[in-house]
Amino acid sequence: MGVEELPVQRFSFLSLLRNALRYRKGWQRMWRNPEPKRRYDVVIIGGGGHGLGAAYYLAKEHGVRNVAVLERGWLGGGNTARNTMTIRSNYVRPPSVPFHEGSMALYRELSRELNYNLMVGRRGMIAFLQGTAAARTAARMANTMHVYGANYELIDVEEIARRVPAFRPPARPRLPLLGGVCQPDAMMARHDAMAWGFARMADSMGVDIIQNCEVTGIRRDGNRVTGVETGRGRIDAGKVGMAVAGHGSVVAEMAGIRLPIEVQPLQAWVSEPVKPFLDQILVFSGYGCYMMQSDKGELVIGGPTDPYPSYAQRGTFPIVEQVTAAVLEMFPALARMKLLRHWAGVLDIVYDGSPIISRTPLDGFSVDVAGAGGFKTTPMAARMHAWLIANDEPHELIRDFGLDRFERGRLVFEGGVSFNR
Repeated sequence: MGVEELPVQRFSFLSLLRNALRYRKGWQRMWRNPEPKRRYDVVIIGGGGHGLGAAYYLAKEHGVRNVAVLERGWLGGGNTARNTMTIRSNYVRPPSVPFHEGSMALYRELSRELNYNLMVGRRGMIAFLQGTAAARTAARMANTMHVYGANYELIDVEEIARRVPAFRPPARPRLPLLGGVCQPDAMMARHDAMAWGFARMADSMGVDIIQNCEVTGIRRDGNRVTGVETGRGRIDAGKVGMAVAGHGSVVAEMAGIRLPIEVQPLQAWVSEPVKPFLDQILVFSGYGCYMMQSDKGELVIGGPTDPYPSYAQRGTFPIVEQVTAAVLEMFPALARMKLLRHWAGVLDIVYDGSPIISRTPLDGFSVDVAGAGGFKTTPMAARMHAWLIANDEPHELIRDFGLDRFERGRLVFEGGVSFNR
């Protein structure tokens, strides 16, 4: 079934109200709810954007449709629902920029391709340069990005104030503000819509999406994967792919594989909604935090990872205090804003800051570990993982993101937009 053949649902306000009062009776299901089959060609563990996207690209680009996506909870209920929706490509290392630029290009066409509105919007992002080390790294980053055709520019403090009228340069900043760097093509998108769009299209091509199906073991015959054990029974598979943000080490351990990652919470929170005043994504690089305004008017604010390993999906007050102080230094008018809600996502932090999309020592078992780049890499990481599963070898774009780089000492060190790292 192609995009043009999928049913399009249109609802007026009265239709939405009527269906809400009827508790959605009569609403059309967006995907099936099948019972798991005994065997699949491919099983993908993880029903977030990366796992659903890999299943979609396997079916669409490689003709592999006997695929199951296994999700222990509900679709998109993990880190897909706990990120802050930003999409950018400002990185330092040569392997990183084309990979993330490719992901941005896919995002721009994804709503049309999936026939589902992901609410992708071009916002632009300004990173404040706080200190000489940050300025040096930014210049280096700009040079790398220009080589690969990415749009990135250095701007001074006056230009920041012109582009962000609510900003007033602090008279006595804790860190010197030397200017900023702008990536005008940075975007935001609706994170759960991305998961739903991938799920809808993958299901239309025969992929089984199985929720409430926790994987409890990886089956193997010698050095070859043969399937998985789940809370709903054994499922055999020719190949198994893993895309479980925040729990990669746990699942990989079932296969006897130790990944070079550490699990840390990354916090974010939103304010009460206010009249729109901020159309840019702002990063305060010296303090490791960021801020943007959502389409609903809420301020979305986030900070650095907690400085210790944890699987907790809740915030801690020291991070809130640290980031709030940084935001108020730049925007003191926000001092009376009220916090609406607060949460944490659990990240698989890779030692060099770059993703792992790779085969493993267990034949037929591959991993997609996005690390801190999770949401922004979704379509490209999913597409490359699908390529890896279908062809048993990495695409040229991800050759540097394999597990073997840790053995060879060919790490791809990235700090994202935290210029002081």
